Formats: sequence, C-alpha cells, structure tokens
Amino acid sequence: MFEPEAFHLEVTTAMPDEIRATFEVRCLSILAPDGTVDDTLMPPLPEQDIRRLYELMVLTRTFDQRAIALQREGRLGTYPPSLGQEAAQVGSAFALQPSDWIFPSFREMGVQVTIGYPIHQILQYWSGDERGQLAPPALNIFPVCVSVGSHIPHAVGAAMAARYRHDPLAVAAWFGDGATSKGDFHEGFNMAGVFRLPLVFICQNNQWAISVPLNGQTASATLAQKALAYGFEGVQVDGNDIFAVYRATRDALQKARDGGGPTFIECLTYRMADHTTSDDAGRYRSVDEVTAWGARDPLLRLERYMERCGIWNETYARETRQRATSEIDAAVVVMESQVAPEPDAMFRHTLAEPGQRLAGQRKGV
Repeated sequence: MFEPEAFHLEVTTAMPDEIRATFEVRCLSILAPDGTVDDTLMPPLPEQDIRRLYELMVLTRTFDQRAIALQREGRLGTYPPSLGQEAAQVGSAFALQPSDWIFPSFREMGVQVTIGYPIHQILQYWSGDERGQLAPPALNIFPVCVSVGSHIPHAVGAAMAARYRHDPLAVAAWFGDGATSKGDFHEGFNMAGVFRLPLVFICQNNQWAISVPLNGQTASATLAQKALAYGFEGVQVDGNDIFAVYRATRDALQKARDGGGPTFIECLTYRMADHTTSDDAGRYRSVDEVTAWGARDPLLRLERYMERCGIWNETYARETRQRATSEIDAAVVVMESQVAPEPDAMFRHTLAEPGQRLAGQRKGV
C-alpha cells in the first residue's frame, strides 16, 4: 500500500541554472529614459504617427488628472488612476486594426482614448451611469470588466468564434499582474494554447495588485514565461517604452491574424498613483520606490526622443496640453448634461425573458 508519509517533495523557488535558462524571457527595450533609441529595433513609424502617439499619451494623462479631480469633487465615483501606464496602453492600442476585438479591464482609459471611444461616455461610466458602456457600433470593444481577470475567458471565446467564422482578425485582452493569480487566467491561457487562437494577452505589470507586491503573487522570474506552459510565446517589454510596446503588440497581432496562435505580452511598468481613489498606496510602498519609477516616466522619455529628432518643443507641448484640456472640458459638459436614466432601464437588458423574481422587482420601481 502507498504510504503518503513516505513520499516527500520539497518545493523551492531555487532551480539549476540549465533549467532556469529554459524559462528565461528577454525584455524588449528600444527607447531609453534619456530619449535615445536602438535603431536596429525601432519600428517604422512616420513622424505624424510619433506625434499622434505623444498627443494620445498627453490626452490620456490629462483625462486621468481631470477624473481624479472630479472624483474628489463628488462628480465621479471611485476611479482607478492610470498615471505612468500611458505607454503600455496607448502603444498597444495603436497597433490595433478596426476589425480587431478589444476586451479591457478597468484601468485601460488609454486604450479607450486611442481607439476613439467617446470621452464623455468614459466619464459617464465612472460617474455610475452604465450607459457609458454602450460603445458606438463602429468600435469592437466589450464593456469594462472590473472583476479581476474574469474577462479573459470571454476574450478566448471571441477568438474561438473568429476561428470558426474564418474572420481574419485578432482579439486583444488587457489585464493587470493581479489577474495572473486568478483561475480565469490559467483556464483562458490553456484553451488559447490548445486551439492556437488568434489572441493577444496584454498584461500591464504595474508591480502591485492593490497592496500585494509582485513577489507576493508569484515565484516566477517573469510573468511572460507563464505562456510557455500553455504552448505559446511569452514576451516581456519595457512597458514605459512606447516603441517597444507598439512593436511587440503589432507583431503579435499580425501573427494572430496570420494563424500563428496567441502571444502573451508582459509590459513592465508602474502604477504611480493609488490603486483607486479609495486607496492610500503610501501605507504599503516606499517613497523611494515611487521616486525611482518616476525617473522612468513614459511621457518624459518620449518627449526627450522627439526633442532629439527636432519634432518637440515647449510651444508644441503647451499647445498639445491645451487641446487635450479643451477636449476633456467639453466631454465633462456633455457627461454632466445627460438626463438621468429611468430606474426601469436597469431591467431592459438583464435577461431576454425576465423571470418571476426579476418581474416582481421591476414592478417595485
């Protein structure tokens, strides 16, 4: 008879160098903090696209600053800041094609802004009005998912549908490092790998899942290497380097459209602000850590690069900020001019055929 106590397996994060090398994932970096680039890796972006990337990053940061101010004034509900993650969001979304499908989590305002999602609707959602989630028909984007990682299987399902329909498109799903600790992540990755689905997983590894640091979530040297267990490629990029994020995402999306299967992109970045406006990050992380990451600001390094190229100066930067501010101001006016929804509206799209309990609740409004 097998005696359980006679069998012992020591679990340790240490492993022989030859085994560890199998799991090594190299980090793609193109744009250095001082604004210099590796020309051999630089993607072919015309000047107008580089300007557009910069302007979208400024718009994303301006939106973020205004949303926090509106929340403090009681004009928005709880809001998740994206300060410091603009390159990971704008750079990845800029690589999309209109036919691709998008599955965002709750911190992808930069993705929404980049694809042209109406800004007043983004504000509308964070004010507590679900009508902000009704995306324009021209945008292939699913509603924001606040439950951590639960949208990953949904993205896999959409990719499976695209495979069955022979649609030459890709599906992209964004999530944070905390999602990699959820069962939905592993179930979705397994199915994506088995069926070689046209899917790109994009993780914004901002080093913290609320107050839990990355090393409290995983013993893996990288998150990207988790893809290897499911039979597809994992790529790690400098998430504050917009050119590296764009190149990695562009290549992964094209591979997906061409039938090459899924890719997992880990964007190494940092959440410069609190987890949400209900959080106080100062209680669990040091000022020195935040300061060190502040020196890697993705917007600042792009400005330095553009200045070296002669396509950035203080006048252009000021005009860009002014345009972004005016656009956000106009969106706030539209958001706050919306007529409040009727209470009955919450029942209209819940179920195709309301059950007895739901019908009874509806009578009470």
